[in-house]
Amino acid sequence: MSLAEKQKQASPLMVIIAFAVLYIVWGSTYFFIAKAVAYIPPFILGAFRFITAGVLLMLWCAFRKEKLFNPEQIKHAAITGILLLFIGNGAVIWVEKTLPSSLVGVLVASQAIWLVLWDKRNWKTNLSNRSTVTGLLIGFAGVVMLFIESAGGMVSQSGSMATIVSLLILLVGMHSWSGGSIYSKHHSTGSSTVNSAWQMLIAGLVFIPAGFIKNEWSTFQWQAVPAEAWLSALYLVVMGSLAGYSAYVWLLSVRPVTQVSTHVYVNPVVAVLLGVLFAGEHMSWLQIVGLGIILASVLLINLSKYRKQKPVNEPVNPVKPEGKMVLAGTGKQAVCTDC
Repeated sequence: MSLAEKQKQASPLMVIIAFAVLYIVWGSTYFFIAKAVAYIPPFILGAFRFITAGVLLMLWCAFRKEKLFNPEQIKHAAITGILLLFIGNGAVIWVEKTLPSSLVGVLVASQAIWLVLWDKRNWKTNLSNRSTVTGLLIGFAGVVMLFIESAGGMVSQSGSMATIVSLLILLVGMHSWSGGSIYSKHHSTGSSTVNSAWQMLIAGLVFIPAGFIKNEWSTFQWQAVPAEAWLSALYLVVMGSLAGYSAYVWLLSVRPVTQVSTHVYVNPVVAVLLGVLFAGEHMSWLQIVGLGIILASVLLINLSKYRKQKPVNEPVNPVKPEGKMVLAGTGKQAVCTDC
């Protein structure tokens, strides 16, 4: 089924609900990851979260009698799951042992910039547009500002290079997530629910040997984990994975990547508010300015795209939208990303 056909079949109400889940739930996951990873090692947390969510979603697909064992679909789901969940989300889980959840949420805001750079099929359109290029340069300046402020301040406090390593790991994770999102957009086939189930299950299984390599399984004491951490992990399974990730994968199949990526505008705000209000975290003015610069840049990139969209005259191709609808709360015409 072509992208245009999927867009026409997508219910406007379901699109609005999916975006709401993506904006609010995923913004809150940074806070709950920090609560869980304080007691549960990163790779064990990733394995528990994604295997549990993957098995539950797989059972749901079996109940609905969906086709589960398509080799081509499983292959693409495995690649997407490793890029998005094991490397991308795994990096977020890992670095929250060192970095405040609010700061991680802010840094991930730059992901929309990397999505434009990874979207090779649209390079000619994106990189020939003055507003897009300007937005990329401004956003890069904001990322550099955040990186210098975060690394300099935290290294001086901790007296080690662990923070810089964490920031570099997070950067790799963001690039992996962006590349995985583009890959999923162009290669996923079949039911988006089945895709989500395989992606989470396969990524969760990959977390297991990674935990052995880091010696997490032999040192982890299950009985020492408080109820608060288990409840946070359960929230990540139900809301972050079953609801949030499934919404992301579905939106990737029925909306343009750049439109789905708008969740990075709202997620940092939710992450910062929860971190400051409930975790006693602090954001410096320079970090807030850097966040504002990044948000302004990605908004500039996407606004230029919306202004230049001419669905009636555009040729049909698997990447560009053909139909038109009004995205609730924006007034823009549009036609609606895989922790």
